[in-house]
Amino acid sequence: MAPIPREATRAPRVETRGRARALQALYAWDVRGAGPDLPRIATQLWDDLAVARDERRWAGRVVETLGTEGAQIDRSIAEITTHWRLERLGAIERCVLRIGAAELWRRDTPPRVIIQEAVHLAERYGSDTSAPFVNGVLDALARQLGQL
Repeated sequence: MAPIPREATRAPRVETRGRARALQALYAWDVRGAGPDLPRIATQLWDDLAVARDERRWAGRVVETLGTEGAQIDRSIAEITTHWRLERLGAIERCVLRIGAAELWRRDTPPRVIIQEAVHLAERYGSDTSAPFVNGVLDALARQLGQL
């Protein structure tokens, strides 16, 4: 039996855990019909789950960006997904795209890392076709924003 690679035994980085926490909050918000109360829903969910401070802080930046720039982010995603209206996408795909787009908007993380992490979220929580779709949309958005 081959030994387990050392990196496979490490706990996910705070950024990776924070993205998953942001996805939980966005999903809860999305299935409730979206609206202006994303920060309240996120806080309530993270309180209920006793989310660690570092994860909450990281995910909170994504939530904050979506709170202030969400309409523009959605328009940008909609421009790229011309054959798919945002509301027709699955909730997971829509939320993962919003998280990735918000991170691209912030410019705090290299775009390739953002896309890779979004693809991992889509693989883990979405359907078989989620990851390639998320990859294509975020790659196009990063190019549109001049980041690739």
